[in-house]
Amino acid sequence: MTPVHGLFSPENTANLAWKAHVFPENYQNPTPTRRYNQVVLGAGPAGLICAAAAAGLGAKVALIEKTAMGGDCLNVGCVPSKTYISACKSLQVAMDASEQSKDHAFASVMARLRETRSHLSHHDSVARFTELGVDVFLGAGRFLQPGTIQVGDQKLNYRKAVIATGTHAAMPAIPGLIPEKTLTNFSFFSLTERPKHLAIIGGGPIGCEIAQATAHLGIPVTLIVRGERILPRDDPDAARIVQDALLRSGVHILLQKEVTSIQHLENESLLHIDGDPAPQIVPASHVLVATGRVPNVTGLGLEQVGVEYDASTGIVVNERLQTSNKHIFAAGDVCSPYRFTHTADMMARTVVRNALFRGRARFLRHQIPWCTYTDPELAQIGLTQEVATSQQIKTDLYEVPFAALDRAQTDGKTTGFIRIVAQANKDRILGATIVGHGAGEIAGAIAIAMQAKIGLKQFAATMLPYPTYMEVLRKVGDQFNRTRFTPLVAKLFRWWLRWNR
Repeated sequence: MTPVHGLFSPENTANLAWKAHVFPENYQNPTPTRRYNQVVLGAGPAGLICAAAAAGLGAKVALIEKTAMGGDCLNVGCVPSKTYISACKSLQVAMDASEQSKDHAFASVMARLRETRSHLSHHDSVARFTELGVDVFLGAGRFLQPGTIQVGDQKLNYRKAVIATGTHAAMPAIPGLIPEKTLTNFSFFSLTERPKHLAIIGGGPIGCEIAQATAHLGIPVTLIVRGERILPRDDPDAARIVQDALLRSGVHILLQKEVTSIQHLENESLLHIDGDPAPQIVPASHVLVATGRVPNVTGLGLEQVGVEYDASTGIVVNERLQTSNKHIFAAGDVCSPYRFTHTADMMARTVVRNALFRGRARFLRHQIPWCTYTDPELAQIGLTQEVATSQQIKTDLYEVPFAALDRAQTDGKTTGFIRIVAQANKDRILGATIVGHGAGEIAGAIAIAMQAKIGLKQFAATMLPYPTYMEVLRKVGDQFNRTRFTPLVAKLFRWWLRWNR
């Protein structure tokens, strides 16, 4: 019952307290009950919610975790990364600052990160879930046969099972790359020495967030992107604004470049880059790989219970999140193309209703919001104009720049815009892109509107506090109303006014 090597390093006070919560030493797994109503494989956000909700309803629940309670989100994902971003921004260092100043800033950032993670870890702790009535088993779980999972030398019988084992960082097949000498999100937050030059492979959200935050500390950063732009899943106009912001932060971006090989030397790595106008070599003290995620599906014994899966995309589920085995469900990153904590949360809620109550709740993938926490933030929900056009969906587009907001002017945060994609000639929101200060918060309001089927007209009819960034929604609503004031309507209105003087 040993956690993955290096996760809890360095051994300082904050990390020891964190470890005591999420993978306590000398912990003894409980004696299994005769049969569990639900066994959950994986104690990340999806697994924790499934276990807590089921136990709260009186079900007998077992929760199995082999690495650390809390999953990626608490340990190597959302909590440390967003703390890192915030701390780097608040301790922004000039590029010409002394090496000692940069070392001190980096040490302060990592200390704050570890303290924050340690402080929050009790929410996901073994002790807390035991108090909730969940039997927590630390170790690797594997299906033996339908109705039975093995953990160590113990066998757990179940009526229903939930697979919530998450993902791990993809490691590209680059000649010369040595995983032990390369960083991923798993190992980046265990750094104790400041990188002298950080090279990041991958232009997705993780790569962009870490690149800009690290550059804020005056550290040279090179972002190597295979495609023609960063953030390929987002609106291209919005991604361009973020790309410009990264450049202003000091990030050196190489687009449409391929890392053909890596040489790991004693004190640095040499990345050989192919592409126009000529091949080049990028030296770096540290290399971070951020090229996607791979579902954790191997070693689970899925073949023994007839659960269909794909090694690259994960477990196959229907809209009720049921696998090809009707007694086994899946939730979170292991079965979703949208790998976010909030997605895992909602999927877990769906699973609990369906697994325990034989419900028929459906998980609606098209209403999933996400946000990249660069400065400015970039948030997206539903369809972009690009996707709508590719699907031959007729749309109307409404757009308001942040420069039109008084609050953005007073804060000096005028970069960005909101773009609403609506069904043509109807007051129905199909999607939204927001790039700018607080974009993630605004996206949350739009998510509520889409879920409740509230249209743009209602935005205009809602009183909002002044001055706030949320006023951008009212301005979009006003823009929608103006499009309804057609020449015919205007003519009829003038006629009405003439006869009602």
